[in-house]
Amino acid sequence: MPQSTCLKVPKNQGEEALSIANRLKLVNKELDIQRDETYVYIPISVTPLAGDLKKIGGQLSHFELSTRVFGERKRPQLSMTELLKNEVPLYLLADLPHAVDFVGDIGIVEISKELEPYKNVIGQALLKANKNVRTVLAKAGAVTGTYRLRDYTFVAGERKTTTVHREYGCRFYVDVAKTYFSPRLSFEHSRVASLVKDGEKIVDMFSGVGPFAVMIAKTHPNVKVYAIDVNPDAVSYLERNVRVNRVDGRVFPILGDARQIVNGKLIGIADRVIMNLPEKAFEFVDIACRAIKSIGGIVHFYTFIKAPVSLEDATKSFTEAIKGQGRDVEAVLFSRFVRETAPHEHQVVLDARIR
Repeated sequence: MPQSTCLKVPKNQGEEALSIANRLKLVNKELDIQRDETYVYIPISVTPLAGDLKKIGGQLSHFELSTRVFGERKRPQLSMTELLKNEVPLYLLADLPHAVDFVGDIGIVEISKELEPYKNVIGQALLKANKNVRTVLAKAGAVTGTYRLRDYTFVAGERKTTTVHREYGCRFYVDVAKTYFSPRLSFEHSRVASLVKDGEKIVDMFSGVGPFAVMIAKTHPNVKVYAIDVNPDAVSYLERNVRVNRVDGRVFPILGDARQIVNGKLIGIADRVIMNLPEKAFEFVDIACRAIKSIGGIVHFYTFIKAPVSLEDATKSFTEAIKGQGRDVEAVLFSRFVRETAPHEHQVVLDARIR
């Protein structure tokens, strides 16, 4: 069996590491990924350049380069490009969607105007290339509105928008047309859950169908998570997800605006606050400060930045916003680029201890 250089990462960062390595075109597709009880080993075909290592280090809390013996991978299924080489003009093959969001058995793609006449054959190819996918939808607009919803057009497979998505041992019922859900945040859900300590009280200010709240409660039997969302459909699915994951009595779904809910009943109760509303997070810094206990606590703050704004700039703006509420950032415990959302635009996260 061949020996190869590999990325060695903690098991709970395996999905994120594989995604990064694929984006950087480092993964050796001829060899099988390996796992043990602690680590995931991703074989790479070339030694990462200094710039690649910096990108990896900026998104993973821990990784190392190692050498390991790998088994050879079985012949993979045909790619979408291979399946479509006789269906789509050659000059358009480079425009085929390479990024697919898989929410349960639904595949969500972005199809350019040039490829619009071929969307149905693209959908059929995606179904053939991904045996677990039963529905293909195409993005028909940006995420907008108070409920953070996106329009979709049906492309192929079963005509539906509901599914069951699985992450790290949790099941999430979701309707992608009626609720906000991003599979690209799976690592964040797991990462934040791993930081919670037994006995904590957490306020999830924009919970959606509950990926943060449910995962926290699933992995910590003695916590209380107050999960707030303004979207009635999201709260309905959240309540269902609480039941199916058996975290009743640990997650408390609350329908309403986070500002009104915290001011009404959750002032000064939280050891930890989750703020996953990146487009408006700065508008709710005051509410996060009110939810945190008087002795202080942790805030997980998500926002968007666009070049030339840097992660350091975002940290400075957040620190100043906290000071404006009569509190202080005692320490920024962690920060990273979470995902690219548009050319030169990223979602980022800051973990900060507030006093």
